[in-house]
Amino acid sequence: HNLDTAPEFYGEVITTRTYQDRLDTLDRVREADIHVCSGGIIGMGETRSGRAGLLAQLANMERPPESVPINLLTQVEGTPLHGTDALDPLEFVRTIAAARITMPTSYVRLSAGRQSMSEAVQALCFIAGANSIFYGEKLLTTSNPEVEADKALFAKLGINQA
Repeated sequence: HNLDTAPEFYGEVITTRTYQDRLDTLDRVREADIHVCSGGIIGMGETRSGRAGLLAQLANMERPPESVPINLLTQVEGTPLHGTDALDPLEFVRTIAAARITMPTSYVRLSAGRQSMSEAVQALCFIAGANSIFYGEKLLTTSNPEVEADKALFAKLGINQA
């Protein structure tokens, strides 16, 4: 249940529910003793400060999420964010590093948008602190790298699959 972005930017991209609705849902998940998976989408036009605000929101929860997916916006033609300026890949890597530093016990998941990332950018993300991915060809409505491509990248980087 992603927060998607920082509270200050949320109204710019989401109008179907409030930020507080998202936080309340995460509280209910915790109350049910279910592990929390919550992160955001990077590259929607937010500032570096906005990315930091998302991570601060997650890191300052009573218990940070066990799983923190960091998604890179996949621009889909016909959607409101299509045509948004592409995020510099190093800004994405910085976001991964900040997530690792602020949430040391969480699984920082390199998530949606990997299809558009070079192997070098993905490698930098792992060096910066990503320690997990969502694996398989399809992630909701957008594609992921194929399983064989992920296996080849892991082998090249010396990452053991668990």
